[in-house]
Amino acid sequence: MAEAVRLLAEDPPTAGVFRRFWPYLRPHRAILGGALLASLASTAAVVGIAPAIGLGVDAVTVGDRGRLWWAAALMAGLVVARMLLLRWSEILLSAAGERTIRGLRELVVERLARAPLRFIEAHRTGNLLRRSTGEIADLTLFLRDQLPNLVSVSLTVVLTTTLLLVYSWLLALLLLALFLPVAAVIAAWFNRGAPAAFGRQAATDATMTATFTEMLGAHEALVAPGRPDEWIRRFQADNDELLRASDRTIGVQNRLQLFGVIEGLATAALLLLGVWLVRTGQLDVGTVVVFVVATSNLFEGLLMLAGLAGQAQLARVGLARLTDLLDVLPPAPPAGPGARGSELPARGDLVADGLRFGYADRADVLRGVSVAFAAGDRAGLVGATGSGKTTLAKLLTGLYEPDAGTVRYGGVDLRAATPEQVRARIVLIPQQVHIITGTLAENLALTPGAPDRAAMERAVDLLGLADWVARLPGGLDADLGGRGDRLSAGERQIVGLLRAALVDPEVLVLDEATADLDPDTARRLEAAVERFRAGRTLIVIAHRPTTIERLPRIVRVEAGRLS
Repeated sequence: MAEAVRLLAEDPPTAGVFRRFWPYLRPHRAILGGALLASLASTAAVVGIAPAIGLGVDAVTVGDRGRLWWAAALMAGLVVARMLLLRWSEILLSAAGERTIRGLRELVVERLARAPLRFIEAHRTGNLLRRSTGEIADLTLFLRDQLPNLVSVSLTVVLTTTLLLVYSWLLALLLLALFLPVAAVIAAWFNRGAPAAFGRQAATDATMTATFTEMLGAHEALVAPGRPDEWIRRFQADNDELLRASDRTIGVQNRLQLFGVIEGLATAALLLLGVWLVRTGQLDVGTVVVFVVATSNLFEGLLMLAGLAGQAQLARVGLARLTDLLDVLPPAPPAGPGARGSELPARGDLVADGLRFGYADRADVLRGVSVAFAAGDRAGLVGATGSGKTTLAKLLTGLYEPDAGTVRYGGVDLRAATPEQVRARIVLIPQQVHIITGTLAENLALTPGAPDRAAMERAVDLLGLADWVARLPGGLDADLGGRGDRLSAGERQIVGLLRAALVDPEVLVLDEATADLDPDTARRLEAAVERFRAGRTLIVIAHRPTTIERLPRIVRVEAGRLS
């Protein structure tokens, strides 16, 4: 059976996301622990300022100058300690965050590089781009900027509440009994609407990114006929949907501003109650001052916590989308006994037996396909557009795994070998050869095994392409432009053939693209293939009658079956 290709969730659940993310933080737990201890000490210094002020007020009340100096010295020491400890905790948290993000970037790239082709083709490029770059960038900002504040403010709230209970448990309980339930209702109101609002915003942002990415890729096709209006309308529709989602998110965030109203009411109530308690002799002035200052710190912390809650929810949603990507793309299997990696023979027959294959949520493209290509065979795959030729070629080359049936090379199931071993024996040159921005040599260096310049020159001579390379400005160092836009379709095929020559496979599968090429490039490409195919198995997805006539054997594909 084929590998399970699970699709990404458009709006993955955020429940338990931090627990799922912990394994990626575990390597940095020591520096995170140090940062949290420094943040705790820094917050304790802030909370200690209120008692220092109360001590000074009591000293003024009784006229004790010595105690006043001690109170002033204590407050100065707390302020300095706060500054130093806060700076230390921020540096440690930022360092841990940056190390985590670096590891995540490398992990995502590694897993996407090993992802099944079916998975990549089943998702819009913009969606994958957003999850593998945008979500990580948002998480970077949160870990570097918001997380230190979130930790500090949370500790401030906890320690300040403890301080209030220590100074006057009755007054603290009255304060908490009156206003804590209201704060809890506001927080629950926010939490009820936040997951859906922030999740929808992230999903619509990814959709807009995907549309924009596709629009850039199709720019030439849009501009040439002078009809970009349809794509502009699609982008505007996606952008309008993102605006509506953002407005809903802002509405949910604004619920947290009610904490400011609670702070004003609580401070007024505390002052009135404190004055009464002082006049009745149940409290001293210093304790009331401590309560007023500490309560101000408490509600200021709650207000900051409310502001950070929106950022934390955004990070939570982004984290859910990122962990969904990592969960869908499992790590590479470990090397060692029992690991996938059966050795493929140097030469052998390529045999497909009972293949069945279908894309996600679609009917089978191929059904019951069995075909064999002997070593050194020359054959063509022919059939109407959509008949399944290219799908069969990808199955034969191990780019897809069949839903049923097997593909064997030299008697070994391709699924028992590593992708690298399969690519060393069987190579597919697709119709659309992918070119990176850079020189010809840099594009050829993408070939497995990191070929050196001498190997590139040997491949050029082997295919009889020395004159073509010499005509390029700079030869092997010629700049091919952005994604190879300085090459024609046929020249891209030539680059693909050069890559294949550097691999030196036993089986070459060519998705022929010479039908729409100029005659000179087509002849050059065909001549290079003829020079390269000597002794190798050659399978050509053929379109042109002249190509089909030259092939000694034809395999015809009709509606997913062989005829």
